[in-house]
Amino acid sequence: MNTSSNNEKLVLVTGGAGFIAVHCIIQLLNEGYRVRATLRSLNREPQVRAMLQEGGVDAGARLTFIQADLSAGDHWEEAVKGCTYVLHVASPTPKLNFKHEDEMIVPAREGVLRVLRAARDAGVKRVVLTSAIGAVVYGHPNQTEPYDENSWTNTTTAPAYQKSKTLAEKAAWEFIEREGNGLELAAVNPTAVMGPVLGPAYSHSIDIIKNLLTGKMAGSPKINSCFVDVRDVADLHLRAMTNPVAAGERFIATAGESIWLIDVARILKENLGEAAAKVNVKQLPNTLLKVLAMKDPKIKSIVPLLGINMNTTSAKAIRMLGWSPRTTQEAILATADSLIRLNLL
Repeated sequence: MNTSSNNEKLVLVTGGAGFIAVHCIIQLLNEGYRVRATLRSLNREPQVRAMLQEGGVDAGARLTFIQADLSAGDHWEEAVKGCTYVLHVASPTPKLNFKHEDEMIVPAREGVLRVLRAARDAGVKRVVLTSAIGAVVYGHPNQTEPYDENSWTNTTTAPAYQKSKTLAEKAAWEFIEREGNGLELAAVNPTAVMGPVLGPAYSHSIDIIKNLLTGKMAGSPKINSCFVDVRDVADLHLRAMTNPVAAGERFIATAGESIWLIDVARILKENLGEAAAKVNVKQLPNTLLKVLAMKDPKIKSIVPLLGINMNTTSAKAIRMLGWSPRTTQEAILATADSLIRLNLL
């Protein structure tokens, strides 16, 4: 990319303290863009700047912050003012102890619409929405073919968090179609996000590695997942932001084919030596987990996934955008190395 031509372009990144968002900010600044990031509280600015420095970037004045919350309408007009692009990365995180699924669905959907309305009214060229694999793979009969971008999660049977991601993305596409007035949209649907942690804020997927390394997991449930490095997720956001062919498209981000959690444990065990001493390479029986699920909401949330194939493909992003992700093993080991280095275990 020609970074000199980007100097005058301002990009809004929502949820600026998040794991994916911070990596997006690093790559935007490295490409010469100016960045404005939203935070629910401006008290988090020093933490974000510290994470950026850990990632090798001293943002200085090229990065500014604005307080804005997805659950409230104020400040969004100001947030998008003067922006060429918006990366809408912010999203409510999974809740385990919710009374009603709308606690996740309503903020996700309404937040997306707030950002899109403000972006349209401000003359933003394109919004890239961070959706999730949760909007693609849930609630289908078990299939052997990898899921691609034509697949949508079945919201009648999906868990609440995945349902919220699906309904939010669908609302975004409907908005663009009905009242976008020329605003362009692209969506990125990452699988389980791994990669270098830069501080105490990171994606919930990272807990898999943390729990394996600390011995908190007595073994691995029979769960299948694809993984992807956060640096490649950020790279895909930038490609989806600028490539003309990306408008109106969604892109799955996965490093490769799906693997089982026990394979993740083996990767750690075989590559980290003494640091992986507590990693338990044992398969937990489905029957045991179903019994434990009666008392533990966290375990209950994974029971529907036991033994289910979750394989997806990034062929579209590779073909259309020239995306070239790191391997699954690289993504997993980069996660572990950063957790160990930053004493976050």
